[in-house]
This record gives sequence, structure tokens and C-alpha cells, in this order.
Amino acid sequence: MPREKGRKLVAQNRRARHDYHIDDTYEAGIVLTGTEVKSLRAGRASLVDGFAQVKDGEVWLENVHIPEYAQGTWTNHAARRPRKLLLHREEIARLIGKTQEAGRTLVPLSLYFSEGKAKVEIALARGKRSYDKRRDIAEREAKRDIERALRRRR
Repeated sequence: MPREKGRKLVAQNRRARHDYHIDDTYEAGIVLTGTEVKSLRAGRASLVDGFAQVKDGEVWLENVHIPEYAQGTWTNHAARRPRKLLLHREEIARLIGKTQEAGRTLVPLSLYFSEGKAKVEIALARGKRSYDKRRDIAEREAKRDIERALRRRR
């Protein structure tokens, strides 16, 4: 069987970009069981309530929903179990320092297959206030209005 090439997106957390200021992003491998991989290959996952945290020098992905595999038997997995993320030691040390600052958290942005291996993109983020969200929406609408006006003039 030929190896997979490229990047296949499984799930994306659009809400994270709305609710947080993204400071830095990291690509991490993820430790999965066989039925979890099969469920991901079927395109089933949700990052909506997910977050990552550092425990005992390891990074864990919490509250990400990967539903049970339909053809799985007694070997099926728990849907919201904690999953270990695979990062370099220097990246983990950097994350430990940055997440201890007030108001910083780790949120998953996307879950995908890269070269056949499951990866998750996590972001070091700060929460947005409601007025920040309103300003972003106003800027986006202003850009749309400008684009519409330019299209009409052409």
C-alpha cells in the first residue's frame, strides 16, 4: 500500500480564533489507539471544548471528542479520554514557562493527518474580551463592504 502524501484535515476549531488571541502555534504528534485512528480516518472528531495542559513535564490533550468506532468491539476507546501529545523537550519547557503567565492557555486549532501520521496544531493563546470580539467583527464587516464597493465599481 503506498504511503499517504500531504495533509488531510480531520477537524478544525474555528471558535478558538474567535475567542482567543493566538500568540504562538505548535505542531504535535498525538498518542492514539487503533480505534481512535480509524474513527479519525472516517473524519469524525470535535475540538470544540478541547484544551491542552502540562502535567509532570508532559503535555496532555483534554476533552477532545473522538467518537467510538462503529465496527469496534471490546477494544473501543473512551470518547473524551486524555491523550498525550508528543513534543520536543525544549518546546515543553517553553510551554511550561508561558502557560504559567496569567491568562495564557493551550487550545487545539486543528487535527489532521500529515504524511499518514495524526497531528494536532495547538496554540498558546490569551482570552479575548467581548469588546475585542466586537472590534474584530466590525473590522471584518468593513473589509467586506470595501470589497463589495470595489466589485461594484468594476
